[in-house]
Amino acid sequence: TAWRVLQLGGSELDAVEKGCGQCEIDQCDGSVGYGGSPDESGETTLDAMIMDGNTMEVGAVADLRRVKNAIGVARKVIEYTKHTLLVGESASLFAVRMGFPYEDLTTQKSLSVYSKWLNESCQPNYWKNVVPDSSKSCGPYKRPEKVTYKEEQTTSQRSVRNHDTIGMVVIGQSGTVASGTSTNGAVHKIPGRVGDSPIAGAGSYADSTAGGAAATGDGDIMMRFLPSYQAVEYMRMGTDPTVACQKVISRIQKYSPNFFGAVICANTTGSYGAACNKVPGFTQFHFMVSSPLLSQPTEQVVDCI
Repeated sequence: TAWRVLQLGGSELDAVEKGCGQCEIDQCDGSVGYGGSPDESGETTLDAMIMDGNTMEVGAVADLRRVKNAIGVARKVIEYTKHTLLVGESASLFAVRMGFPYEDLTTQKSLSVYSKWLNESCQPNYWKNVVPDSSKSCGPYKRPEKVTYKEEQTTSQRSVRNHDTIGMVVIGQSGTVASGTSTNGAVHKIPGRVGDSPIAGAGSYADSTAGGAAATGDGDIMMRFLPSYQAVEYMRMGTDPTVACQKVISRIQKYSPNFFGAVICANTTGSYGAACNKVPGFTQFHFMVSSPLLSQPTEQVVDCI
């Protein structure tokens, strides 16, 4: 969809918006758009961002409720406000003022995921050091009167399949770069949680003087390292896109060896690459590429490091 927009003369930003928007409509992987990743109260909320690498403008929304086209709302933040990021109920009100309809983001599928989770004592979840014991029961949780022990931080119990994002980098004919992301976040997240996707430099980053990058995976960990910004800075210094992605993953590995995540990178000349962190069940990362050298969108695979 994004490639077709470019071929029809649309801008790089148009391509990112329509490409990510198609994924929202298709509910890609269950991790983008409505009807996926219900939070602790069973609601699906959306995060998205879009970045113009010419002007360095960013539009983003987080914890967006009852509006399906999150990337479209993010684009309106650039076009009609001087802000960068709008969140929660207020972002939804902005969306309605911009002409987006209120729609229910819950589906039978997301309800059944939520019900199953409740029936399994709310496992897994994102709480720690609370009472009642979050590894055995549902909340409401609160902090203990006296902390007599410190829980060991365990490796994420989530499977590789239950969180992902659409991340996209578009390089125009003249080398202009745009990027964007859209996601419904982590399954069973604590309401109000915002991951890396709508954060500039974390979820994605675009700079028409260097290139663009986008990240996917465990946003709670990855956002602390601004991997997309860092990858673009490596490329600015002349680093090959594949190596830039690998260096970013390596930096995170030092602190969180078991994190689930991947980064895609592309520079202004059209070279591209990707890297991922190798964990059980996730040894390769698949991503799609369209270019004048390819007759059709092509799936590429890299081995994780």
